[in-house]
Amino acid sequence: MAGAVLKRTGGGRRRYVPMSEINVTPFVDVMLVLLIVFMVTAPLLTVGVPVDLPKASAPTISEQKEPITVSVDAQGRIYLQEAETTLDSLVARLVAVTENDREARVFVRGDRNIVYGRVMEVMGALNAAGFARVALIAELPQATGDEPPRRGRQR
Repeated sequence: MAGAVLKRTGGGRRRYVPMSEINVTPFVDVMLVLLIVFMVTAPLLTVGVPVDLPKASAPTISEQKEPITVSVDAQGRIYLQEAETTLDSLVARLVAVTENDREARVFVRGDRNIVYGRVMEVMGALNAAGFARVALIAELPQATGDEPPRRGRQR
C-alpha cells in the first residue's frame, strides 16, 4: 500500500518517509469490474422495443453507420429508434433524425404477429417521403428445423 514507512535517521530519531511506489492492484480490480459490466450491458443497448421478428434466410447487411430503426410492435404501435410515434409524425421525425438525408438506410422491424398491412403502411409512408433505402429486418432461422419449407423440385 502507498503509505508511510518508519525510517531511522542519523540522529536516532524516527521519522516517516513517504513510499514512492503506487499499488495498482485496486485500480486493475476496478477496471476489470467495469469491463465486465460494459460487456454485459452493451448487447442490451441495441433497440429496446420488444418485437418478435419473423425468421428468414436472407444474407445479413453490414453497414458502418448506426442504423435508423422503425419498429412496429404486436399492438401496432410505431417506434422510431426507441421513441413511440404516430404514422403521421413518423416522416417528420425521420427527416429530423437523418438531417434530411433521403439516402439514409432505414430498417423496419415488424412483429411476426402484426397484420402485414400495418408494416406496409409504414413502408409506404417512408417510400412516399422519398426514403428509397428501406429494408425489412428478420431473424435468421435456427438449424433445428425452423427453416421454411422449400418449394419446387430439389436436386
